[in-house]
Amino acid sequence: MFYNHTVAVVIPAYRVEKWIAEVITNLPGFVDRVFVVDDASPDNLSQVVSDLNSPKIKLIRHEKNLGGPGGATKTGFRQAIEEDIDLVVKMDGDNQMDPKYLPGLLLPLVKNECDYTKGNRFSIVTDISNMPVIRRIGNLLLSLATKVVSGYWHVVDSQNGFFAIKGKVLKNIKLDWLDNSYFFENSMLINLNIIEAKVSDVYIPARYLDEVSSMNILNILFRFPYKLIKGLFGRIFFRYFYRDLSPVFVMLILGLTLLGGGGGVGCFAWYQSVFHKIDMSIGTFALGLIPILLGAQLLLNALILDIQQSPTGTHKRYDFSEKELKQIVDNNQSELPNR
Repeated sequence: MFYNHTVAVVIPAYRVEKWIAEVITNLPGFVDRVFVVDDASPDNLSQVVSDLNSPKIKLIRHEKNLGGPGGATKTGFRQAIEEDIDLVVKMDGDNQMDPKYLPGLLLPLVKNECDYTKGNRFSIVTDISNMPVIRRIGNLLLSLATKVVSGYWHVVDSQNGFFAIKGKVLKNIKLDWLDNSYFFENSMLINLNIIEAKVSDVYIPARYLDEVSSMNILNILFRFPYKLIKGLFGRIFFRYFYRDLSPVFVMLILGLTLLGGGGGVGCFAWYQSVFHKIDMSIGTFALGLIPILLGAQLLLNALILDIQQSPTGTHKRYDFSEKELKQIVDNNQSELPNR
């Protein structure tokens, strides 16, 4: 237990036979349960996990691969909910995530400073030099897009799969809405925003060893834009209309209507001018321009309100030193450290 809270680590596993035993054996002693979800991996992964023969470990095997880490993680989440776990951590099975930083993810949750903590590899620029350049650029671009889509404008490393969540918050998320693929982390943030969960970043440096990623870059390029747009409109609908009719939704609808109407008038006037040689009058020009300006202003105001209403924890970002992490573990089961 971690300060009288039960802790479970969910590990979605696919083609990680080489690293899975090391990942599990290196977990801190305060971890109560380890849910390893074998997502129909073609290697000897399940046997390696079974050979560890630990009462903490529950191995769950999918008969069919669900298309990415999201599907396997959701299976682990359901098991954590069934066992009524207080704090749930998600780690990958490829040994990229150093378990010594786990206390830093959990402490803000135990102290009720936020509901969800997420690893951030970009707090210290020099520490990401060992991250492959393509991944670095891709992560930064996706993080920027996810800020807009999720509404968590302070979250930097959206693709980081090392995170922790309160069990009672996890129960409020509709797991079927979470994506099965590598868009899972993004969809997690979108759904957390809908229920107004407080999210904080925790600095965790990048660690890349000799693993081979199963992520398909082409699939991301073609599928992520659609999923991002769908997620944005879904979040706005459920957060600002379905759960509470907010000025953000009203301004967004009016802004888009005015922008579209003004743009339509302008395009029609341009068409008449170019193809039918009909001069555009000042009135027609104003009829197109004024709605565009008003619509743009309403959309800008909606954006500002969305940023202001971003649910953040007491501290937006945490940066625990190794000494502090050790202290947190040493003080476990005693009084919470002041920080």
